[in-house]
Amino acid sequence: MAIARHTVDLFADTLHLSFAEAGAGRCFLLLHGGAGPASMYGLAESLSAKARAVVPIHPGFNGEPRPERFGRIDDLVLAYLSLIERLDLRDVVLVGNSVGGWIAAEMALRLSPRLAGAVLINSVGIDAGTPELSIVDPTAVQPAERAALAFHNPEKFAFAASTPEAAAAMVENQKALRAYAGEPFMHEPTLLSRLAKMPIPTLVIWGESDRIVRPDYGRVLASSISHARFAPVAAAGHFPQIERLEEVERLISDFVGRL
Repeated sequence: MAIARHTVDLFADTLHLSFAEAGAGRCFLLLHGGAGPASMYGLAESLSAKARAVVPIHPGFNGEPRPERFGRIDDLVLAYLSLIERLDLRDVVLVGNSVGGWIAAEMALRLSPRLAGAVLINSVGIDAGTPELSIVDPTAVQPAERAALAFHNPEKFAFAASTPEAAAAMVENQKALRAYAGEPFMHEPTLLSRLAKMPIPTLVIWGESDRIVRPDYGRVLASSISHARFAPVAAAGHFPQIERLEEVERLISDFVGRL
């Protein structure tokens, strides 16, 4: 992927936002979860062969500055809607994984005419209404258990910090994630009821082996969105865009072809 990295200042130059982009054509805005932007780069590279892929880095992740006042999901929602305006993007397809899916859903509910569709991949954001479908706190378990919960094949795909600096960066990423989505944990109590007003076509992709956010949680999410389609992905956990990249790209391409 011939990737370009950019920065832009938003909100009267009070927010310094970095993003990567590649390709040309219809724009996909890829929104990462707590694993950081690298968890979306493989999908961005695949999509950029035929389209434009833009991957923002949430402030506070990967060493990017996060203003002290900037600490809610809504802050990210408004920032990325502003980014779309600044870049003059149109017919945008949002693609969000985990907390990135929550951000994408909230963006869609803001009724921007620049958005054409949303793809939610193992998304958090709702209270599914039963303790059995509670979201597991990945920071509350040891790394080996976390990998087993998050991946179908953790030996092959689980993230591992190769240096002390990388390990420290992962800790800082989790602190930023907590700032955005810590209380109540990984959800907004009103989101489930508001999703019925989702104004754009939506595809909900779910790795069947996810034990961080279980597939039945995804089915509740999809059923709350008018005309959403639920697409399970076998042999994948919380990051199907990593474990089953080709299948996820196929599902997205089929979805976009129907817009």
